[in-house]
Amino acid sequence: MPDDAAPVPAAPQRILIAGVTGSGKTTLARRVGAIRGLPHIEMDALFHGPDWTPRPAFLDDVREFVRTDRWVTEWQYSSKGTDPILAPRADLMIWLDYPYRIVRTRLIRRTMSRSVRRTELWNGNRERPLWDMLRRGPEENILRWQTTTLHKWRDRMPAIAAAHPDLPILRFAHPREAERWMRALPPGP
Repeated sequence: MPDDAAPVPAAPQRILIAGVTGSGKTTLARRVGAIRGLPHIEMDALFHGPDWTPRPAFLDDVREFVRTDRWVTEWQYSSKGTDPILAPRADLMIWLDYPYRIVRTRLIRRTMSRSVRRTELWNGNRERPLWDMLRRGPEENILRWQTTTLHKWRDRMPAIAAAHPDLPILRFAHPREAERWMRALPPGP
């Protein structure tokens, strides 16, 4: 799949950021949003209700924000039905296809920090204590989840590119590439 299949807009207004858990989707979305003046809509905050329960209004909330003209968000929750909502409205997709050692290190660092500090995430939820997390299955253990889904985007990307030929896809294989791209990104209004 060529990285330049569709022309990349000079000033993107609706940006999806894809990548495995721990690749830095949310951090990049916040930074790009700040540079471009785009609202960052955090998908995890829309999905997770109190006590980690899925919010019934999740897909309605996704539909509502994608109708707007300007946003940046993480491409997540495909199994919950977000793909046909997000992809047709995006004018740019960024794919963080970083090496395993980078995404694993980032996820361990983030998970340990959140767990030890008891950082509130979304709607009162907090990362589980490390000892509790390590004994859980892949759906409830973020480290196991990353391992289970490590190649998900590589497997899906050819079909996504074929289904959305007008959606430019920028693939960054290392954080340095994302940094270079952001330095060249024009500021928003």
